[in-house]
Amino acid sequence: MEMIFDDLAIALTAPRTDAWRPVRAFALDLAGKLFLGLAIGLGVGIGMAIAG
Repeated sequence: MEMIFDDLAIALTAPRTDAWRPVRAFALDLAGKLFLGLAIGLGVGIGMAIAG
């Protein structure tokens, strides 16, 4: 009986693995690149509009 409680205690204190970490990292990277591209495009567009 003690063995069952020991196994439960070990399972509860074990570090959890996050299966979504690579997906979240890819999504954040993609969102950052899209936002940066949009910011650069708007900057160039506004700069060209000001320049004439």
